[in-house]
Amino acid sequence: MTVPTAEEVAASGPDPQLRGLQSRLLDFAHALRRAGVPVAVSDGLDAMRATAEVDLLSRRQVHEALAATMVKSAGHRPAFDTLFDVYFPTRPGGGGHGGEDAEDRDVGEYLEELVDRLLDGDDVAMRRLAHEAVQSFGRVEGRDGAPEFFAYRVFRAINIAGIQRRALQRAGHQIDPLTRRLLTDELELRLRHFREEIEAEIRRRMVERRGAEDVARKLVRALPEDVDFFRVTADEQLEMRRAVKPLARRLATRLAVKRRRARRGRLDVRRTLRRSLASGGVPIDPAWRSRRVTRPDLLLICDVSGSVAAFAKFTLMFCHALQGQFARVRSFAFVDTVDEVTHLFEEGDFSEALRRLNSEADLVWLDGHSDYGHALERFHAGWAESLTPRTTILVLGDARNNYRAANAWVLADLKRRARRLYWLNPEPASTWDTGDSIVREYAPHCDDMVECRTLRQLAKFVERIV
Repeated sequence: MTVPTAEEVAASGPDPQLRGLQSRLLDFAHALRRAGVPVAVSDGLDAMRATAEVDLLSRRQVHEALAATMVKSAGHRPAFDTLFDVYFPTRPGGGGHGGEDAEDRDVGEYLEELVDRLLDGDDVAMRRLAHEAVQSFGRVEGRDGAPEFFAYRVFRAINIAGIQRRALQRAGHQIDPLTRRLLTDELELRLRHFREEIEAEIRRRMVERRGAEDVARKLVRALPEDVDFFRVTADEQLEMRRAVKPLARRLATRLAVKRRRARRGRLDVRRTLRRSLASGGVPIDPAWRSRRVTRPDLLLICDVSGSVAAFAKFTLMFCHALQGQFARVRSFAFVDTVDEVTHLFEEGDFSEALRRLNSEADLVWLDGHSDYGHALERFHAGWAESLTPRTTILVLGDARNNYRAANAWVLADLKRRARRLYWLNPEPASTWDTGDSIVREYAPHCDDMVECRTLRQLAKFVERIV
């Protein structure tokens, strides 16, 4: 099957097989966009062209061709892989007696064959065995549930954690240490592929029952830049940490383009007309009034107490990754008192900086519970004189003050001294001014108080203030 040019892709061709592939790719691209993966129209056209260069009967080749044209960030790859399984599922069955209607197999007999095929490295047989495992032990048909539930049932039934040990025992104890180590690594790789085949087969069966669109909406995890700071898990924190620098680089590129355009300034009509005399009155070479674009100083004041620690730390990482977009970045952290932590981020090693922030910074004055009023008062006493009309202040926190004095006058004075004062709050706006939240006391003294719950929202806000 041939894939058309861009013009032919745009117009619906007469070939039903071609229209089927186009329709599937369009649905796939829409699902990626719903999941937060940026896929432009041109990316979809590139994907169609890429499929012309691979064997369409090879699912792996199609997978890599589409990934190369539709995924721009490593953090988006898990969402792509999951949705690819939904929209381009494996064929049912895998040869032999492992089709959709295969009868349940005895676990012991199944494990014997699985260990043999694992040692053989027979990919076709392993794929068939993955389908059999879902058929015999997953019980996907006729049941509602998340893919993780069915995968857990399969893995528990075959005791997947013990399969590698059984395979090594089958290989014998006489092999030398180097061979054993190489075999162990190879078995780990084959078992990972086996797990992926089982998960893909579960998704395929769920799509048959519920439809691709319904499964896709419920299946994809939030992208790292869309994870809520308040609900982030340990694994998601690692993914978000890896996403910070690429996100900062993309934003820096956009800001550089905007800055170049802004520097050009307004059209200088008088100079343009004077220049046009050399070309018969045609303004071939317009003149612009150059405009000096200044970069602001950025000063961060961050609540790093337990409730908002993840949000504050990721904001610190992101802003320091964008240091080139500001004339200067200074950082202050507080719990119930405040300390400058700028020097901790100078080396560029964020993990080490965050570790040192927890161990070296003087952030606790009394009891270790958030005290915005005292922290702001101490900041005013120690550093307010360093503020200039070029300084943009960014306060990060939920404004939950444990029913202590707000000292809102400090914010009023800081705003008077600085260029701008913004407050980023990671709580939903619907919860502001509930309980011990004192947003109503601080908000009037800010140029804006903004709900900011994800890295994506943070990037949009930073782009706005720069």
